[in-house]
Amino acid sequence: MALPALSGPQYLREGLRLVLSPGLRLFLLLPLTINVLLFAGLVGFALTQFNVWVETLMPSLPSWLGFLEYLLWPLFVMLVLVMIFFSFTLLANIIAAPFNGFLAEKVEVVVRGQDDFPPFHWSELVAMLPRTLGRELRKLRYFLPRALGLLILSFIPVLNLVATPLWVLFGIWMMAVQYIDYPADNNKLGFDEMLAWLRAKRWQSLGFGGIVYVALLVPLLNLLIMPAAVAGATLFWVREGGKGGIGNPVRR
Repeated sequence: MALPALSGPQYLREGLRLVLSPGLRLFLLLPLTINVLLFAGLVGFALTQFNVWVETLMPSLPSWLGFLEYLLWPLFVMLVLVMIFFSFTLLANIIAAPFNGFLAEKVEVVVRGQDDFPPFHWSELVAMLPRTLGRELRKLRYFLPRALGLLILSFIPVLNLVATPLWVLFGIWMMAVQYIDYPADNNKLGFDEMLAWLRAKRWQSLGFGGIVYVALLVPLLNLLIMPAAVAGATLFWVREGGKGGIGNPVRR
């Protein structure tokens, strides 16, 4: 029997296959277009500010410890990259939330065996806007205080050496929260209840969040991984026992 944490790559791989299938490909185009435009804008901005951000975060060292800068520089470059990754993911998910929720809904219809080719209706998408944006704001309320604490830690000498691994661990958890929340929200599970459900499946959740986190760090691939992660999270939700209104067998 496979370790629970090892199920994450399988869910993401199957999610990618699903969003590229003829029946769901249409629902991939909208979030993909948004991600491409946002990614291009943020990369351009980050390239102009990258060195400034690294120098700002680097601690000031006395001249006799100057040699340590060569050792610390890669660590703070990684810290800046992680923060850029968080910013891109956060903005992309807020803007694409209605489309991702819509995609998760259609994927669940297919996975539960109700319809191979779910229809596209703009009215459905528009109707989801208030609920999905409200849910993103709830996720933001969960994310910001924790991210702020880590950001403050990043500026404290010595303690900032542990900031990068903590950012990574937090990022992995947030990937699980971010994407599995779409099918949970579609099935009317409250945010706190969704967190409790994830904690009860902690290793599965971290396994899924970890593979999504790594895949999203790969430039260009991350544009396709976001919708694939939505589909993979929906598979996670269905197969790990998340409640749903359709009782049909899950397709493998």
